[in-house]
Amino acid sequence: MEFSFSHQPLVSKAAGWNSLLLAAAALWFCAAAAAAQNPRTILFVDDDDVLYRPGTIKRVVEFKKYSANPVLPPEKPWEGNLGWTSVYRDPRTGKFQLWYQAYQEFRKEDKRFKCVVCYAESDDGIAWRKPTLGLFPFYEAKDTNIVLIGNEGGYGDRYCNSVVVDPREPDATRRYKMVYYDWDAGSKGSGIHLAYSPDGIRWRKREEGMVLKTPFGGKGMPPPFQDEGIYFEEKLKDGAVRKSWRVPYAMSDATDVFYDPVRESYLLYGKMWTPFPDGSLSWKHGMGRTESKDLLHWSRPELVLTTDDRDAPQLEFHTSPVFFYNAMYFSLNQVLDRQVGTIDAELISSRDGFRWNRAYPSKWVIPRSRGDVFDSGSILTNNTPIIVGDEMRFYYGAYRGTAIGAVGMTRQVIGSKDYFSGIGLAITPRDRFVAVQVNPASPVKEQRRDAPKLTNTIGNVTLRALDFTGVSSLTVNADASKGAVRVELLDEDGFRLRGFTKDDAVPIAADGLELRAAWKAKSLRELPAGRYLVRVHLENAELFAVTLR
Repeated sequence: MEFSFSHQPLVSKAAGWNSLLLAAAALWFCAAAAAAQNPRTILFVDDDDVLYRPGTIKRVVEFKKYSANPVLPPEKPWEGNLGWTSVYRDPRTGKFQLWYQAYQEFRKEDKRFKCVVCYAESDDGIAWRKPTLGLFPFYEAKDTNIVLIGNEGGYGDRYCNSVVVDPREPDATRRYKMVYYDWDAGSKGSGIHLAYSPDGIRWRKREEGMVLKTPFGGKGMPPPFQDEGIYFEEKLKDGAVRKSWRVPYAMSDATDVFYDPVRESYLLYGKMWTPFPDGSLSWKHGMGRTESKDLLHWSRPELVLTTDDRDAPQLEFHTSPVFFYNAMYFSLNQVLDRQVGTIDAELISSRDGFRWNRAYPSKWVIPRSRGDVFDSGSILTNNTPIIVGDEMRFYYGAYRGTAIGAVGMTRQVIGSKDYFSGIGLAITPRDRFVAVQVNPASPVKEQRRDAPKLTNTIGNVTLRALDFTGVSSLTVNADASKGAVRVELLDEDGFRLRGFTKDDAVPIAADGLELRAAWKAKSLRELPAGRYLVRVHLENAELFAVTLR
């Protein structure tokens, strides 16, 4: 959620916990207003802020994996495969907390332990500890780091664990909130559940059960009639009874939740089934969305994104965890190839959380590794990136095999360093999601048709008119280490401004996140209030973001 991005204490260590809560709550409510004020950072994930950008193309930035991955390997008897993750960094202490899903089929006597939530913590986000908490045993092992187990009598497995920390919560025992999938007793079936904790370690399940109904079974069956119930039983040839809960449009088992300061609501994104070509149930997963003010009462789930004509027929979304950053919605969308069982992660974005920009299909930001390693089969992203200094950290669960139906899972030999799963770390410099770069194939100015073809080395990005009232500095996030960047200002009608032209600009020839634009004889403080066009000239350079302060 929003406060995972803090990387400096909000108050001094001498200040009390109440002061911290007040500060955090103030940030929570003011985040939406602050997004519309300076500083304003313009990313180039989409082109909504771009007027035109001749001579350029875009490149999706591939995040760099930590050299010593996995940062958290499977090494306990209850850790067959490590998947779902949720991460938080305490703004007061700087301590990292990690909740992760551990799935195993070594022991099947008690189904509650088949898929559990475990806890780890770290001082730096690199070296992680798995504390022995003594909350839940795992058969003979009495001291474990398990913090949540499945309900008794489940027809299927408990699944996922998405944690938010709410500084506004007046009840100290409910400041940590976990949303997960589990089963209710009787014929209620499965759904989204809620648990509370004062510290992220000791969790108390909401006694009333599920807060949002999900479907189960019924694959390939027609949706129920309006006057039918959703619960069905089918007798099989061997006399066994197959149960199904056929809900046509509902969230499925995999979900992630965060607090949206713009809508002042909790938003939940996750799997949502789409029908077969004949209209029957549960063919492919798309991206579903629902929202709530209190985590208890949810809006009708909406299908907001699916695969399209650019995708191979066997592709679908595994799940789409969303995070809110820089007044935009982002997802490291998990793309599942159901034919072979692999999962890759692509970057998608949205301005409102409903209409999604999937401009870079099959351009993976966290690619699967090659060979027989822990993350060569499935990449399981989350919605809680952490900013530490100038880097953005993305933790992810991973399997060497497929995540479909637990095929090939629980192959880990406890004690072996030949990992079949684990929690990995991928890093990108702050705000470097998509680069605008020079297109070498772009036509060169006034080149004769019969002349030898030249390689283009220049281009520009011209932004839509921006209000410069109160703006005193402009910085670019760019790599111009092999070329140059020059910033030019024009009026709203496209006329150049004396003193602020490309020729007046001081060339930027460096690689940095905040490279200051400057002109030889003018400064932004001399610019009259008004709306202006910003034109960033690129010469063998890449541009990631522009910030006005």
